[in-house]
Amino acid sequence: MNTAWLTVFIGAFFEVFWVIGLKHADNIWEWIGTLISIAASFYALIAAGKKLPVGTVYAAFVGLGTAGTVFAGIVFFGEPFSPVKIVLILILLAGIIGLRLVENENSEEGADS
Repeated sequence: MNTAWLTVFIGAFFEVFWVIGLKHADNIWEWIGTLISIAASFYALIAAGKKLPVGTVYAAFVGLGTAGTVFAGIVFFGEPFSPVKIVLILILLAGIIGLRLVENENSEEGADS
């Protein structure tokens, strides 16, 4: 995995924290943490977008953030578990993997020409 894709994963990781923070922050320190997470996630999104196709980066960023937020909601906040919800998240992740594979094919084709 190259550095740009690692940056996408880091951005998505911070996205989970700021999305949770928007709902659960109750004091100044939690709001500061939420704001830091927003800044870190968008910085990572912008940095990755400079090296990878921006549509792919954004789709992966939002998809991974969504999956992480759903997982955190179930595990840490007692949100209802639903097998259908998990299957749909897995389909979303399959789409992200597909985008990653297509991005690899396109970069290899560009190297040949």
